[in-house]
Amino acid sequence: MSSQCNVISATAAKNSDQLPVVVVMVPLAAHGHLNQLLHLSHLLSAFNIPVHFVGTATHNRQAKLRRTHTTTDGGAIQFHDFDIPRFQSPPPDPTTAQKFPTHLIPSITAAAIHLHRPLATFLRSLSTKAKRLVVIHDSLMSSAVEGVDTIPNSESYSFHSISAFAVALHILERKGTAAGGNNGKRKTTTLYEDYFPKEMNVPPLEECFPAEFLEFIGAQFRRMPENGAGKIYNACRVIEGQFLEVIQRVEHHLHHWALGPFNPVKISPPFKSTCSCIAWLDQQAPQSVMYVSFGTTTAMADQQIKEIANGLARSHQRFIWVLRDADKADIFESANVRKSDLPEGYKDLIGDRGLVVREWAPQLEILNHRATGGFMTHCGWNSCMESLTMGVPVAAWPMHSDQPRNTVLMTAVLQVGVVVKEWGRKQEEVVAAATVEAAVRRLMVSEEGMVIRRKAEWLGEAVRRSVEDGGDSRRELEAFVAHITR
Repeated sequence: MSSQCNVISATAAKNSDQLPVVVVMVPLAAHGHLNQLLHLSHLLSAFNIPVHFVGTATHNRQAKLRRTHTTTDGGAIQFHDFDIPRFQSPPPDPTTAQKFPTHLIPSITAAAIHLHRPLATFLRSLSTKAKRLVVIHDSLMSSAVEGVDTIPNSESYSFHSISAFAVALHILERKGTAAGGNNGKRKTTTLYEDYFPKEMNVPPLEECFPAEFLEFIGAQFRRMPENGAGKIYNACRVIEGQFLEVIQRVEHHLHHWALGPFNPVKISPPFKSTCSCIAWLDQQAPQSVMYVSFGTTTAMADQQIKEIANGLARSHQRFIWVLRDADKADIFESANVRKSDLPEGYKDLIGDRGLVVREWAPQLEILNHRATGGFMTHCGWNSCMESLTMGVPVAAWPMHSDQPRNTVLMTAVLQVGVVVKEWGRKQEEVVAAATVEAAVRRLMVSEEGMVIRRKAEWLGEAVRRSVEDGGDSRRELEAFVAHITR
């Protein structure tokens, strides 16, 4: 009997070796998170690894609609739509003092909770067809993958969608508070003071998120798989090496993988876009255009929009301004979509110096374009990484979440940008047209702006070299692929 069991075990092992290693991506139901894990899916599928991208039908459709034209999956990425109970989600509110998109919290929470059951069934079924089941889940989707470590041939990695700078801050703050003795506190305090001195003026976390979402974050972190195989970051050691070292020193029991930048670093011409902005950019001088976009979750009041409009006009600089309302929970719901008015006679005022875009714009292609010389941004991590990759300096206007801390990284640490609105000012305070004008001119036509642009260009070139064969980022990605396919 024992001999027979050994034969069966040997056969099973041999059959297992013939099965593929498969990757399952579990993103958070918000565009900045969907986008990053879809980019990572493309990177891994290029190594002929089957990738399964899971979520609700609406959010999968959103991810596919907005994906960059330069990424093709060759059929290796499979999307799986799971049904969850319908929920009521309010529209974006541009009048609130707190700019965090609280209208998205119901959809984010619903997906995190209700995807758990169908996802667990799917993972167990898929595991029988795989040598190894590699689950990469957003750190804020831990409840959806709860129990994944009970699947024998699985290993899970939590993905942190924010900068390594912001992650290191959070870890040191948490460890410093929770340290079990004076020695532990002194150790984390020293690390904090070494890497984040007071003059850096890092904003407190509780100022950046509403209490409701901080509770959600805490609940997801408490549900993190106990036997997780490591953590993944959309980070590049050329940019954030020192902060990745801090993370590794504090959480030395885990393996930390910096696999960024996830986004494409080269845009292959010629690019034919349905967006009129690319054709308009083709007619402009090199580095003459300020690109203005505040991401997918920012809803601005009408008065603020008018001040931005007048500030851009008075700067006498060329600009592309993506003026859209914040995403609703379902971006395909067409009812009650707000369209803000511009000042009367604005088109005549700006002439051919400016272009206002009302639809989704191809941000990577705009940042990559030779005519783009600056980027006024909310400093979401996707936008930061894309601007760093393309070597474009920023005018930072943080709104919420990790954005205030990313602003510190971009302006004070990396010195590749200027600040439009200081985070310490009241969030409900309207930024005057004069402030917008001054920030644009400071970045685009001042001597200081020229120095900042050179730093951004140098860093962009270093990042692009790092993803080439033999570069640090490429080697780390290859090492991760070798690890999961071992």
